[in-house]
Amino acid sequence: MPVTHTQVGCPYCGASCDDLEVVVSDDGKEILEVRNACAIGNEIFHHATKPGRVTRPRLRQEDGTHKEISYDEAVDYAAKVMIEAKKPLIYGFGSTNCEAMAAIGRVAEKGGAVLDNCASICHGPSFLAIFDNGYPSCTLGEVKNRADVVLFWGCNPMHAHPRHASRYSVFPRGFFTRRGHKNRFVICIDPRETDTAKISNLHLMVNQGHDYDLFNAFRTALRGHEIPEEVAGVPREQILEGVDAMKKARFISIFYGMGLCHTDGRNHNVDIAISLTRDLNAITKATIMAMRGHYNIAGPGQVWSWSYGFPYCIDLSKGSVAHMNPGDTSSIDLAMRNDCDAFFNIGTDAGAHFPIEAVKKLRKHPWITIDPNICMASEIADLHIPVAVVGVEEGGVVYRMDNVPIQFKKVIEPPEGVISDEELFNRIYMRMCELTETEPVWIHHPALDVAKAVTEE
Repeated sequence: MPVTHTQVGCPYCGASCDDLEVVVSDDGKEILEVRNACAIGNEIFHHATKPGRVTRPRLRQEDGTHKEISYDEAVDYAAKVMIEAKKPLIYGFGSTNCEAMAAIGRVAEKGGAVLDNCASICHGPSFLAIFDNGYPSCTLGEVKNRADVVLFWGCNPMHAHPRHASRYSVFPRGFFTRRGHKNRFVICIDPRETDTAKISNLHLMVNQGHDYDLFNAFRTALRGHEIPEEVAGVPREQILEGVDAMKKARFISIFYGMGLCHTDGRNHNVDIAISLTRDLNAITKATIMAMRGHYNIAGPGQVWSWSYGFPYCIDLSKGSVAHMNPGDTSSIDLAMRNDCDAFFNIGTDAGAHFPIEAVKKLRKHPWITIDPNICMASEIADLHIPVAVVGVEEGGVVYRMDNVPIQFKKVIEPPEGVISDEELFNRIYMRMCELTETEPVWIHHPALDVAKAVTEE
């Protein structure tokens, strides 16, 4: 008889939905049905069992072809690359669990590497703004139960986070929002008429790159001062309508995305968004939250902050003292300066997401991709090591976009012989210790136990 796994986490976006039901064949090898998931989450589960998947490490030969090697050979190759490099760069971690992120820290410390994650080219500006101005946030559960005004600025969750609106922010009926969508006033600020804009009560079509100006207008109007007839392409009447809705709100939730982080202003846009949230808290209750992309991209910010005091761009090349300086120790900057001599791409696709000039410079040195799937980064790598799919073939702790830890479940076994990220990194670390004739140091992360306990309750 088929087995149904309930309360399964979805390994797609930062909403990290944990209400999925996955029906598995009685032999535990095939996924028959996935319920409650969005179309993309559904495909991730079914893709794991499709034929043709790479199940053994592949090493590039001199003629450009790939040769299958054993995991022991791959571990030895990776360990030697890490030891021989003067300043290796380890980047990615959008699609793995926190246990693996803790394990890679040992490898980075041993090899004197720079440890970075996808936030470096994603929500890195958010971190800079939060360092300066704080982060008056909340959980997505509070948004569902309390928010009667929801503001989406520079993001399109209807596409990027398909169940965000239906599960948390717009449509669900909460404890204090029992009429669901009818209880909420939804504002969308975006230069385009997105699908999120179409479900909003008010769409402010801001001129591209002029978000900071519009934030200033909101703050000025909120304090009762006059504003021009038009600001950043938005008529005064629309701005005042939005301000009036927020003044009358009991609980406001502001969600923002790449539209703020990667247009003119960058971290200053996020900084003034946080300032607007603070201004609103003098009148009512307001919170702000970044729309994180991958299902556990919030994880490295948590794990590495426990370990090193910094969430990303962590330079461990100077020994036991961690150093962070975005713009200097961030991945793209290191690559463009040709300042790293080995590259580990883990659980992401730097081949597709990095600027082509950065990719060209990184390709001059050993490039190792650790990922379950074939992608651009795996095809240009000197070594591709496939691993189990976290959330499908491997469980573990992940952090949702609101920094709530969730225990993901394993629903099927990985292909025979395929190991997890955590096991791979631990084996690389042990091999590095053997090659350098040093004793391994195992540092336990009690915060992972706390995260597991919270989610198990």
